[in-house]
Amino acid sequence: MRTETAQPIRLSDYRAPDWKIETVDLDVNLDPTKTRVRAKLSIKPLSQGAPAPLVLDGDELTLVSLAINGKALSPEAFAATPDQLTIPQPPNQPFVLEIETLLDPSSNTKLMGLYRSSGTYCTQCEAEGFRRITYFLDRPDVMSVYTTRIEAERKEAPHLLANGNLTSSGDIPGTTRHFAVWHDPFPKPSYLFAMVGGDLGCVDDTFVTQSGRKVALKIFVEHGKESRAAYAMDALKRSMRWDEGAFGREYDLDIFMIVAVSDFNMGAMENKGLNVFNDKYVLASAETATDADYAGIETVIAHEYFHNWTGNRITCRDWFQLCLKEGLTVFRDQEFSSDQRSRAVKRISDVRQLRAVQFMEDAGPLAHPVRPDTYREINNFYTPTVYEKGAEVIRVLKTLIGAQNFRKGMDLYFQRHDGTAATVEQFVRCFADASSQDLTDFMRWYSQAGTPEVHVTATHDPAAKTMTLDITQSLAPTPGQPTKAPMVIPLALGLLDGKGHDLPLIEATAGKLSSNVLVLTKPAQRFVFAGFAERPVVSINRGFSAPVKLSVNTTPERLLALAGRDSDPFNRWQALQTLATSLLVADVAAARHGGATSDPAALIDAYRSTLGSTTLEPAFRALALTVPSEGDIAREIGKDIDPDAIFAARTALRRAIGIALATDLAAAYDANILHGAYSPDAASAGRRSLRNICLDLLASDGAPSRIAMAKKQFDSADNMTDRLAALNVLSQHNVPERQAALDAFYARYADDALVIDKWFAIQAAIPETETLARVKALLDHPAFSMSNPNRVRSLIGVFAQSNLTQFNRADGAGYEFLADIVQVLDPKNPQVAARLMTAFRTWRALEPGRRALAESALQRVAKTTGLSRDVADIAERSLAPV
Repeated sequence: MRTETAQPIRLSDYRAPDWKIETVDLDVNLDPTKTRVRAKLSIKPLSQGAPAPLVLDGDELTLVSLAINGKALSPEAFAATPDQLTIPQPPNQPFVLEIETLLDPSSNTKLMGLYRSSGTYCTQCEAEGFRRITYFLDRPDVMSVYTTRIEAERKEAPHLLANGNLTSSGDIPGTTRHFAVWHDPFPKPSYLFAMVGGDLGCVDDTFVTQSGRKVALKIFVEHGKESRAAYAMDALKRSMRWDEGAFGREYDLDIFMIVAVSDFNMGAMENKGLNVFNDKYVLASAETATDADYAGIETVIAHEYFHNWTGNRITCRDWFQLCLKEGLTVFRDQEFSSDQRSRAVKRISDVRQLRAVQFMEDAGPLAHPVRPDTYREINNFYTPTVYEKGAEVIRVLKTLIGAQNFRKGMDLYFQRHDGTAATVEQFVRCFADASSQDLTDFMRWYSQAGTPEVHVTATHDPAAKTMTLDITQSLAPTPGQPTKAPMVIPLALGLLDGKGHDLPLIEATAGKLSSNVLVLTKPAQRFVFAGFAERPVVSINRGFSAPVKLSVNTTPERLLALAGRDSDPFNRWQALQTLATSLLVADVAAARHGGATSDPAALIDAYRSTLGSTTLEPAFRALALTVPSEGDIAREIGKDIDPDAIFAARTALRRAIGIALATDLAAAYDANILHGAYSPDAASAGRRSLRNICLDLLASDGAPSRIAMAKKQFDSADNMTDRLAALNVLSQHNVPERQAALDAFYARYADDALVIDKWFAIQAAIPETETLARVKALLDHPAFSMSNPNRVRSLIGVFAQSNLTQFNRADGAGYEFLADIVQVLDPKNPQVAARLMTAFRTWRALEPGRRALAESALQRVAKTTGLSRDVADIAERSLAPV
């Protein structure tokens, strides 16, 4: 494990490599504990004059032999450590370097490089895992053509897979072993290398591209689970067809493969032609997967496939450009899902996720720009800022230049940079050229951290018949960035009459707005609109056109008008959220400092109207009825946060809604019963979602009849969505039915690892003081394993990141528990340990007592001897002075 103090790596220090590795020929002899890797690298110098020393990266490697042009190097001709190989005086002309290393896949608990998962050999090389296989220039701007020969015992690994197309395979005479050779004709960086060897079941299909090429599709899963890969295969084919139509991108190899493994640090990996997936994003059936699981599979399958062009064919020059492949590809998968499902519902869901994780990151000590300018450990920058905010920046760009110019810019990007390692500047330049616009100031979205705050003051002048919007923007200091320049912020605008109709937007000086989008470029701007004898209702930042915190000098009456009549579905939902959040923030203050609680009657009437709508789709109504989360409320309060007071206020509002709307909720619950076989389609999923939010609100008061209602659904459900929803409702109440249902659930699914992950997660999220003791006891459960990332995330991750009251216990026991876990896990899997540590990202926003206890736990982790670079980086940045 790398425990040395990591030195800052800075974007400004980038320099091109001195060497090019044109081809890589790998010969991998698989063995559980003694895998031999022979790498033959064709290298040529890129610098003029005397060649620079050749310095190759390694990580815990054992060197067996080294040769140049077939001649073994003497010991004095090189210097090798487990983490680096240096040849001080390499040839001043192209040469072939041969390296042999010895690996132990079975003991590789970090799940980086080559490791074994349930008997299957697999690799994970992003970001810096290839250096755990052989010494290499392990950086994304070194792109090579790979040929990989794999050899293994046929019985142990009948399937031998690697990037590219299969060129030959067969038995090795006189042995029980066999081999396969794969060739990838497209140059790629080392982080996209992949190989798999194992005894797996296979689901086969084909896809015919728009040019008529036939592509073999294969999904490899554990034996007996082949039927659960059907939806993943369908999602893959839909993704391939959509990318041809939406972006003109056709698949380029003869075969596309997905391998599902149970031990994986991430969600999935886009290795060229051989995607490796966490099996939770491949396997699904009505009995074992929820509607959310199906949607997640569709999204991740699409995301990794779309990387074939935005990430693989065009990769990033250096890791500072990570958003270039990830933010762009998240945008692409969001667009795909919007087209496949409901665009409005998808947009609201994406924004909820952005606010829940990325806005919190922006507001804390781990804040960083979409394109960081420095890092110590790159594994810690696979963040919501790079992914989700990176996607929002792409959406801002599309809004600014228009859909037609955006498509032209994408086409130009593919044309100019195919086969290269590109930068954000090169990417944005394509859109500037395609649209003939100056996008210099737009680049601040990539360079400045933080969430812009936009305040709108609307003033109506009935005599002049004008509506004036005075808009200001600000961006708070973040680590390393005390001052900020104004952002370029597009705000989609509507001005509505009393019936909710959009009125023409005619600026008093500029005339009619062509796109109904206001563009902020200064700290303060004024927009005056003519022709308004009556005061219109302002609907701004429609569709969440910019990722900002927005405040408007509005009234509850105007918000109610938007909630009931706005033609923009996002702002219709947002109006309800704003009303509920304002009420909850006031109630939290009243609970802490004394005072009367708010009257929710008007809000409840708005919920009643939304619930009873016959024009709004069920999925939208379900989202609209979802009370703002504890995290939403905490984010709005901003500082001196008391999680217990927030929980109490939210619980009281949910109960008030459930009681006041009992008749309406019960009617909607009954009206959305589905008959016939389960289907994960969007319409059916929306009806289940609405039915289950009705059950949740009905049971919020814990009345015996409602608990019985949830227990009945749990017992009779014919799909996992309804069964898990009922179990979640029961879990919120300390009643005998809860434990009975938990026991029955485990007995039914004890042999299904992915479902048992849900069982652990449900218990970790129970908002009761006994939960910490429950979680500690579950660490000793036979089904729990600290070596499986999914298990760790489902139990410890859910407790620390989703159970706000119990992780943030007033006695600090939740913080101390997580610190203990991180110290145990860090030597085994630093990446997962570091991700758990991000639960502390908002510690400075807590009230003083909790803040001091969280800081103490962080200090204890930071002072741990032999801490990995991954965890040390998170701890140090979390504790850094503001």
